[in-house]
Amino acid sequence: MQEVNQGNLSVSCAIQEHWAEGVVYLITLKNGNMSVSITNYGCIITAIYTPSRDGDLKNIVAGYPSLDGYRQNEHYFGCLLGRYANRIAGAQFKLGTEVYQLSQNDGSNHLHGGFAGFNKKLFGLSSLIQEEQEAGVIFEYQSFDGEEGYPGNLSIKIKYVLNKNNQLVMSYEAVTDKPTPVNLANHSYFNLTGFETPDILSHTLQINAQSYTETDQDIPTGKSLKLAGTRYDFSAPRKIRNPETTSQDYNQNFIIDGFIPGKIKKAATMSDPGSGRYVTVYTDQPGLQVYNATIWDGTILGSQGKYYQQYGAIALEAQNFPDAPNHPGFPNPILYPADTYRATTIYEFGNE
Repeated sequence: MQEVNQGNLSVSCAIQEHWAEGVVYLITLKNGNMSVSITNYGCIITAIYTPSRDGDLKNIVAGYPSLDGYRQNEHYFGCLLGRYANRIAGAQFKLGTEVYQLSQNDGSNHLHGGFAGFNKKLFGLSSLIQEEQEAGVIFEYQSFDGEEGYPGNLSIKIKYVLNKNNQLVMSYEAVTDKPTPVNLANHSYFNLTGFETPDILSHTLQINAQSYTETDQDIPTGKSLKLAGTRYDFSAPRKIRNPETTSQDYNQNFIIDGFIPGKIKKAATMSDPGSGRYVTVYTDQPGLQVYNATIWDGTILGSQGKYYQQYGAIALEAQNFPDAPNHPGFPNPILYPADTYRATTIYEFGNE
């Protein structure tokens, strides 16, 4: 194990397994108050330990007890999504006069990069970061032309940093030799009780959004709808459980207020009244996909030693809009050879 310390900050790297594809590492970032564990397989966040108001450390993200679970990972626990997070309708898009057919891994649609998206790739471990204010790691991957149907050779760099302010900063960069859609995002699920409570319906959530993208069978229609007066309205803090409706399902793309390309804004805050833990999401992306584990059914044994139940956690996925390659009115998802894709999302943790 390699470990570097700087005051209360440290980064360690241990070998988990040797696969035919290469070495699987587990990198752990610590700042004295909390820790984050990440593997180079799928750039997966396997654990985030944060203290309650009483100092009780719990792992607040969904994960598997061993590395074997992540080889399948049908629920995308903690992973990097790409080349394109979320759905692309009909698994195809048009660039100029050419129509590109992607892999159909979600019925007739394309989801989260395909059958073997970035969540199932072994990334290269580029470097460990140890500085006065932060500890982190950089991963790299080369996605070849035609992978899952996408055009162009895409080189990506993923940087995870934990700083002294209890912020996990995730920075993405990519360059391509052909025009191609790119939309990278993290898919961590949070239960701020550390899964001591089997669902998150009593968590309080606030989202800085006044509208969301309308969908038809999970595919955007191209229209946006106002949140006011709907059960999806979290513009003011409220419990996730809505007593006015029997359905507690959420799987919507919220349009973040005041989006400006490259400018980081607060997207959402979620808190657990019992433990006092909270997470605040900041991002420079235009959308926040909110999904509260509607299909978990109590059969998944998690890394906390508990079976995950329906509504057991919630994913707050900062990203571009679903199916943006097929909707000219959505924020541009196409990366061109002369440009560099950059995106940043920050999870800030604390207790009150």
